[in-house]
Amino acid sequence: MQNKSKVIFDRRKFIGRVATGTLGLLSSPVLSMNGDALLEQEDDFGMNKVGEYKWQIGIAKALITPQNDVWLAGYGRKRVAYGKIHDLWAKVIALKDASGKRVVMVTTDHMGMSKTVYERIFNKIAEQFQLERSQFMLTFSHNHCAPCLEDDLVDYYPSDEQQKKAVKEYTLWMEKALIAAVDEALYNWQDCELFLGGGNCTFAVNRRDNKESEVPDLLAKGIPLQGAVDHEVPVLAAKGPGGHYLALLFGYACHPTTLDFNTWCGDYPGFAQIDLESKFPGTAAMFFNACGGDQNPLPRRELALCEKYGKMLSTAVEEALNNPLEKISSNLKTSFNFVDLAFEEMVTLEKLEPIANGNSPLQARWAKRMIAKIENGEIFDTSYPYPTQAWQMGNELLFIGIGGEAVVDYSLRFKKEFPEKTWVCGYANYMAAYMPSRRVWEEGGYEGGSHLDEYGHPAWRWRGDVEDKIAASVHKVVKHTKSVDS
Repeated sequence: MQNKSKVIFDRRKFIGRVATGTLGLLSSPVLSMNGDALLEQEDDFGMNKVGEYKWQIGIAKALITPQNDVWLAGYGRKRVAYGKIHDLWAKVIALKDASGKRVVMVTTDHMGMSKTVYERIFNKIAEQFQLERSQFMLTFSHNHCAPCLEDDLVDYYPSDEQQKKAVKEYTLWMEKALIAAVDEALYNWQDCELFLGGGNCTFAVNRRDNKESEVPDLLAKGIPLQGAVDHEVPVLAAKGPGGHYLALLFGYACHPTTLDFNTWCGDYPGFAQIDLESKFPGTAAMFFNACGGDQNPLPRRELALCEKYGKMLSTAVEEALNNPLEKISSNLKTSFNFVDLAFEEMVTLEKLEPIANGNSPLQARWAKRMIAKIENGEIFDTSYPYPTQAWQMGNELLFIGIGGEAVVDYSLRFKKEFPEKTWVCGYANYMAAYMPSRRVWEEGGYEGGSHLDEYGHPAWRWRGDVEDKIAASVHKVVKHTKSVDS
């Protein structure tokens, strides 16, 4: 048998070269968070069954703070980055149940991933690690102090060719770093037990039903705010043999838009993770955004508020850990389905031409791009493939992933419709657009109205059955996880 420490050393040298890449964007390698604890007997991908402990976990992270001149994402304008408050990360948690079945979840501090980037990453994951699509979940915090990525909100920014090249270079480098981190996690397994718990955090506000300028005064006077919210803080805790926490995965339904300055920062999720990792040394803290499409952190636009919200969220996680946790039995079932969501009305030259000459630079860029496609003979799809995903973890936890910026109605609905504890990740795999419920679609407005142009789609709005289609697909994947072979 080969010497294990030699194998690890050689692999880490290789991973470090991959993560550094050839672009010179960063010089930091992927970081393992598992030490050198390997199993006595494992194949190339650690697919052997677990031993005394019922679960095994692999953890890694990759530094993804840019050092080239890529712009910040979000807010529909040119934003050149000046320095950083703290670094940005991609983090990986790999889980393996008693039968040897694996899942991999990647969380990042990005604003969003395009379908182009997601498919490229997944294809490499599938090829290198023999994972099915249902076993891999890519999620991003939707942080607006993060870098632009390839093909995400392409009409949002007044990008020239130099900036497009910088975005492409950064995206490809980031993908290599992310894949290397997955590799590191899948080759370094530790025994663990998994537990679920939950806390509560109240800074998220329904932005559709409360005027931002009025919120501080309403809060000061103790007047209840309006609208649907989901203030639950779901917590997944992985404990090692010594009883210490190896990983803490937690979520919250709220836009990370406390900040709008031109500085790299993870917004409130970044501060929450930093705080937890300082309080639990050696623990990987990872954040997923729930269904926060219509939720904002209010009041906002101050760094002190951002730090405060991060502290509030980390405190909610700690409170969950201080209460009784429920152990998760070691049995993984996974399922994935693309559902075609129909557009309500497709673009036409007649309607695009006035927009191309209108006052909105963003919409003009989109309209001109659509006109060029039409004039080149392109036939647009009348629907869009939308990702839905489910992980059944024992009999205790159902973890649902849906794409895009889903409004809070989705998580509230699915928590009621399924009997086990249910968590919903609303920014899973790639950014589709705002995903309105039927209620929000009928009300219209930013999240429910004619704004698909911002996401580059050849239409203005989803058809009115969008919630029905998404819910049917979610029920389909959940039902599949109940089958024997999923």
